[in-house]
Amino acid sequence: MAEHGFRKWIITITVILASLLELIDTTIVNVALPDIMGNLGATLEDAGWIITGYAVANVIILPMSGWLGDRFGRKNYFITSILVFTFASFLCGQAHSLTELVLFRILQGLAGGGLLSTAQAILMETWPREELGMATALFGLGAVVGPTVGPTIGGYIVEHFKWPYIFYVNIPVGAIAAFFVSVFVRESPRYAKGKPIDWWGIALLTAGVGSLQVVLEKGETEDWFQTPYISVLTLTTILSGIAFIWRELSTDHPVVNFRILKNRSFAIGIVTSFVLGFALYGSVFIFPIFCQNLLGFNAQQTGIILFPSGMATIMLMPFVGMMLKRGVPGQFMATGGFFLFFIFTFMLSNSTLESGTADFFWPLVIRGIGMAILFVPLTTLALQDLKGPEIGQGAGLNNMMRQLGGSFGVALLTTLIHIKSGKVRALLLENFNPYNPSYVQRHGAIVNGFIAQGKSSFDAEQMANRAMEGIVTRQTMLVTYDSMYLIIGVFVLCCIPIVYLQKFKKNTPISADAH
Repeated sequence: MAEHGFRKWIITITVILASLLELIDTTIVNVALPDIMGNLGATLEDAGWIITGYAVANVIILPMSGWLGDRFGRKNYFITSILVFTFASFLCGQAHSLTELVLFRILQGLAGGGLLSTAQAILMETWPREELGMATALFGLGAVVGPTVGPTIGGYIVEHFKWPYIFYVNIPVGAIAAFFVSVFVRESPRYAKGKPIDWWGIALLTAGVGSLQVVLEKGETEDWFQTPYISVLTLTTILSGIAFIWRELSTDHPVVNFRILKNRSFAIGIVTSFVLGFALYGSVFIFPIFCQNLLGFNAQQTGIILFPSGMATIMLMPFVGMMLKRGVPGQFMATGGFFLFFIFTFMLSNSTLESGTADFFWPLVIRGIGMAILFVPLTTLALQDLKGPEIGQGAGLNNMMRQLGGSFGVALLTTLIHIKSGKVRALLLENFNPYNPSYVQRHGAIVNGFIAQGKSSFDAEQMANRAMEGIVTRQTMLVTYDSMYLIIGVFVLCCIPIVYLQKFKKNTPISADAH
């Protein structure tokens, strides 16, 4: 039943606040890893499980969140997720070993997976049918801005406080969100109450999606199929995935209702959500590395540079919602968003080692505008025809596909960076020889510079060689990262025709009549 007035807005603010807990925590930990490693005595490979454990648990719960909400009641499940997430955040801050922290992050991820999709389903039932484009836009503020501002918040906290506070900040926010949900959100029908539990479906989903996420998170660092456990998990993903789909289509009470894929707009919509995740998380993954490793910015400075992108998204989201309400086809708006995102990647693909904060301002503003124009129409088009219990199921699958798109994007880009950097380095080294006048001139100038500082000829020669090695490394990474931006841009540009396979409607309301 749609709400109105104050109640509608307090519910909207509350569920967005709760979903931001999960979205920010997806990226906030990244910048704190060095401090966590030093405090807990962990290697980079071991500390990576802090992120991987959270992501695996999160992506397992996402497709099940609709079923869990239908079984226990959406309000009850949402409050429980908030409270467990908040308690797990406290435990993460109290962890005294890496094992404890990874286990508590897994618990946090299990609870966080229930926040995002349930928040979206509650919003879709709270707003009137004719205003659901605006509701999607408001929800998109968290979904798009959260991963962007996560590193900014994390960088500030690590710079001025200790790393446990990146978890402690969740406690007051979670407590406030849980209170307001308990007071203002109405209970939804329990569509799955009293029906048999699909234990086989849950087991196969956990094995398949969990294995896939581990492969994507750890594949590159473990040299992919050269590592036995990656090969075993890949086989597990394939076999469990096939068995899971067969199970869900053959049982009367599936934990994930794949029958909603008969809806053409939704089936195509989860593909476009995958593309959106690839673009969103892929670009957020590359940019901080480029700024910190090549340009010498710290985590806080990098976060501040990203701030205009988030602000552009925040300011434009409501406008996009109004345009949808007035009947502008979502396909046209999404096309504009894809083009703007390509322009952003094209501009960054021309970055140099002399690029500064001013050079990134307009590209990132364009990115923010593009993400706003992409997220709202793509989500609305995907969920526009779902009704009743299909809403929670669809929101869960849609969010899972966006998350997997980001994981695939990061895994693919990491592999491509490794391959591309090797090729670029080999190409550059071909010109580093005594028969190349440019090399001889540059090398000689560096040697003379060190001799002028009082170094011996031998020391000057060795230092010059190391300096030239540094030049090769920096140029290699510059060319590589520039290429990755262009790959992301061309990929999203090629996906434009997909959105035109979805249904055109004068208005694109999402059915909210679940009562």
